[in-house]
Amino acid sequence: MPKITKNLLIVNVLMALATQVAYMRGIDLNNLLGLHFFMAPDFHVFQLLTYMFMHALILLNPTHILFNMFALWMFGSVIERVWGEKKFLFYYICCGIGAGLVQEVAQYCDYIGLFGQPVMNLGATVGASGCVYAILLAFGMTFPNERIFIFPLPIPIKAKWFVAGYAAIELYFAFSSSGDGVAHTAHLGGMLFGYLLIRYWNKHPGSQYNRSRGEEFFNRMKRNFEQHKGSGRTQQTPHMHADSGATKVDDMEYNARKKARQDEIDAILDKIRKSGYDSLTKEEKKRLFDASNER
Repeated sequence: MPKITKNLLIVNVLMALATQVAYMRGIDLNNLLGLHFFMAPDFHVFQLLTYMFMHALILLNPTHILFNMFALWMFGSVIERVWGEKKFLFYYICCGIGAGLVQEVAQYCDYIGLFGQPVMNLGATVGASGCVYAILLAFGMTFPNERIFIFPLPIPIKAKWFVAGYAAIELYFAFSSSGDGVAHTAHLGGMLFGYLLIRYWNKHPGSQYNRSRGEEFFNRMKRNFEQHKGSGRTQQTPHMHADSGATKVDDMEYNARKKARQDEIDAILDKIRKSGYDSLTKEEKKRLFDASNER
């Protein structure tokens, strides 16, 4: 299992256990770390981060964390292998905060009575569902034609239709007065922020945590520093000059090899976006897996 996905699973499960134990001792961690309406007296800014690691009490509603963690493991493992650790973690946290912000907007609309009688929700929003729905969207946009089985459907369905169906269901419940205690607008908020992030990254490839660019930047800084330090000396031996030239050639060859590897991975990802993951050859799948472990 990829590193970030595994650690997110561990943190969520530990927090769920701690919440249950604390509740049995008379301490409500969900009320403290869950996300409250920003006009409520219990609201704190840090809750926009902490709420996504909280869940309903295990003994009262075990399916809440079970389904979230199952989806995180199933889809998050794949997306992290494709994107790498840093990009995946940034996406997860950013979409979780975005889901919380959208939930705050929805609660404000209820408070002013935009869609009915004014009501102020003093309860706390908890759960990683906003993050999970964002990961689900990422899977659908990255592997649109990948077929997956969804219970109770007897036939596989393409990922893009699976994601579209989930979004439509959440949109329906968000605007219906179901009162089921589920933050449907937070789910949609996670998907919305995920969509905006992926669209931005697709239009600005240079912003996608390109490791080779970062290494090239630091290598250039190192070379400039060495040249500046060398220029302060009165004399340079021929041996030192020869080493400098060899280093420059090595750096050029290294950057050329890294660029070739990055171009190969970009071509594989483009093939996935156009034709789906199943269109890759065995060698291409292995190359993509090896590259994700190098990040």
